[in-house]
Amino acid sequence: MTQGRTLVLSVDRDDDIGWKGKVESPCIGRAACLTAATTLALADPEDSDINAIFSAIKIYDELIAKGEEAAIAVVAGNHLHMIEGDRKIAASLEQVVSETQVSNCILVTDGAEDEYVIPIIQSKIPVSSIKRVIVNQMPNLEGTYYILKKLLDDPKISRMVFIPIGLAMLLYAIAYLAGWPGAATIIVVGVIGSYMLYKGFGFDELVHGIIDTLRISLSRGRFSFITYTITILLIVIGATAGFFNVLKYYTTDGSLGLVLYLMTFIFGAVEWLVIAGLVLSVGIIIDVYSNERENLGKVIVFPFFVAAIGLILYGASVFLIAMNEIPDFPFSADSAYTSIFQATVAGIATAIVGVVIQFFINRRIIEQRKQEIIEVI
Repeated sequence: MTQGRTLVLSVDRDDDIGWKGKVESPCIGRAACLTAATTLALADPEDSDINAIFSAIKIYDELIAKGEEAAIAVVAGNHLHMIEGDRKIAASLEQVVSETQVSNCILVTDGAEDEYVIPIIQSKIPVSSIKRVIVNQMPNLEGTYYILKKLLDDPKISRMVFIPIGLAMLLYAIAYLAGWPGAATIIVVGVIGSYMLYKGFGFDELVHGIIDTLRISLSRGRFSFITYTITILLIVIGATAGFFNVLKYYTTDGSLGLVLYLMTFIFGAVEWLVIAGLVLSVGIIIDVYSNERENLGKVIVFPFFVAAIGLILYGASVFLIAMNEIPDFPFSADSAYTSIFQATVAGIATAIVGVVIQFFINRRIIEQRKQEIIEVI
């Protein structure tokens, strides 16, 4: 690789050049980057990515004028799915580095969101400098209103704002018309709080990942598509069973406490969740055995670990609930110690069996590889 060649890189993480300008990325070379910037400017003259790309072109021209070896490129992600977008940026950057043969990078961004990909870029090429492009704005009320309006016109942001507020208002109206004015406020707060937790813990990315996995499994004709679907249904059934179990032992004075409510949920849901985990594990094992048999040792242990965790959680929930002598619970305090001991021993034994099976399968795979090498020689 040629030493000392610098890549001037502009990153458009939310893919405005593709979403608005219909420009395919990566754009490599001054002409391609200039075309991307002008096309985006014609599509949306107020997009800040335009300034970032033009700034990258300016830096590139300055480096060339000084006699330095340089290249320029624009890489983009995905407008709606950040995980897919970051993977696309990583793949595009590999292509750029391969084609331009650069040894270091000057990163040009237009804001904090694009800078989230700095670790991805640093994993592919050293970053020698970062240029942040800040667009001057008139700090008046009209300008602030206009900026907010433009943000809310963006589908990605409007979904985050309008959906939870609209759903909360709709549920409030339904509860009020149904004669539950007291519960209406609780429903609204619960919906908004659940949505905030959903976004805050990144469950939206997890859901997108599950949907992508289902789509890939279906498109490739994998057996795991069936087991993924069954697993989702079983998880819903398990969560519902756990919720009704909490209602069964619910006390109006709150004397059980949060931990015991959690244990009653686990006691009601763990059976279904374990079955869901086993079904999912079987689907993964079948797919790996059919398509990637050399990785069988990595996944064969999954159902054993799922069963082990389920047994231990079941024993712990029975122990804690029974020791607090909750009325109508099927286990007594006298049997609590026996239950947790048996469940823990069974869980550990199940995990050990899985590890032993994994060991023998891995050893057999290694022996088969050695035999294949000998036959080739």
